[in-house]
Amino acid sequence: MWAQLETVGRAPETGGYRRFAWTRTDHDLREWFAGECATRGLEVVEDRAGNQWAWWGDPDVTPGVVIGSHLDSVPDGGAFDGPLGVVSALAVVDALRARGVQPDVPLGVVNFVDEEGARFGVACAGSRLITGALDADRARSLTDVDGVTMAQAWRAAGRDPDSLGPDPEAIRRIGRFVELHVEQGKALALAPDGSDDLTDPSRAVAVGTDIWPHGRWRVDLPGEANHAGTTRLEDRHDAMLSLADVVHATRSYAVGLGCVATVGKVHVQPGGVNAIASHVTAWLDARGRSAPAVRATVEAVTAEAERLGGTVREESWTPTTDFDTSLVSRLRDVLPEAPLLGTGAGHDAGILATHGVSAAMIFVRNPTGVSHSPAESATAEDCHHGVAALTAVVTDLCTRKDAVPMRDAR
Repeated sequence: MWAQLETVGRAPETGGYRRFAWTRTDHDLREWFAGECATRGLEVVEDRAGNQWAWWGDPDVTPGVVIGSHLDSVPDGGAFDGPLGVVSALAVVDALRARGVQPDVPLGVVNFVDEEGARFGVACAGSRLITGALDADRARSLTDVDGVTMAQAWRAAGRDPDSLGPDPEAIRRIGRFVELHVEQGKALALAPDGSDDLTDPSRAVAVGTDIWPHGRWRVDLPGEANHAGTTRLEDRHDAMLSLADVVHATRSYAVGLGCVATVGKVHVQPGGVNAIASHVTAWLDARGRSAPAVRATVEAVTAEAERLGGTVREESWTPTTDFDTSLVSRLRDVLPEAPLLGTGAGHDAGILATHGVSAAMIFVRNPTGVSHSPAESATAEDCHHGVAALTAVVTDLCTRKDAVPMRDAR
């Protein structure tokens, strides 16, 4: 399965992945997922946001245990962020059948759409839509850098954008959700003394406890277009200089308030090498353990942007997300050696947890901690540890006496 995915959406010049929602590459990934599920006899259904759910058993009789993640990527992203969770989930189905395990409750594998938000700017759009956290009208009006709206992208993909919206039926089918994901830091790769240690099998996986508060903001900065070769420096109103001030302020305030913040996406108008920028749109990502500290960082950056004549608009905000403590405890019982780990990265598991779904996560060790980059990695051995851990968890959740048996429910 991993080899089949390796070339899909990979940019040869960088080695990174460009798997954006509702593109031809996304279509190919969705077809791959549907095909893999069909070979396993799983019934694939889609919800009102286009998320794909593959079921072993009938979740309309009794809610099921769901595993999986997403297949899309950030621009020039790595191979593991998302796909590792989907491939591992399918491998769990194979492992259960190889062992003759028959789940007592339905087992689902999900491929969430547009988790990264790389095209339309809102992360976890698929899970936000079905839970109602993202308004359908707003979603339809979101645009990519080429001015294409999500509604237009849906039509181009042969879909009806009017169907976008909350899907309580899809949510009702989820009894518990466990998302496996590559770690997006290197906590598991460090020994207690701070040195690198990739040999400890007890640190190959961790149990996720919570997601830090995080959000995205759009920054618009005005300027005046003019000739780069004939306009005196003192006569220029260069929006790029304003951007430089905002970027510097972002780093300075984040350091001072104990957060992490980045300006990682910029759109410049008119965009010519020999033209002074008349307008810059930039996107700010800010996160931290403390919500007040993150908010204070953004407020300080906003004040700097407004001083320069610009505006800052919030595009998404997710407060601290604690995973279901009883489910986390159950994962700890199954994986007693696995450390507990919070994360600064957002995930669909967090969106579902905020909506009241019982959710938790398993993280697989990342040797360097690099993520959202072609250098993102995990060893084959640790990936297999992840599959084994997820298999053990699913076996426990699907076959324990407190589960409502599928045969009895019918």
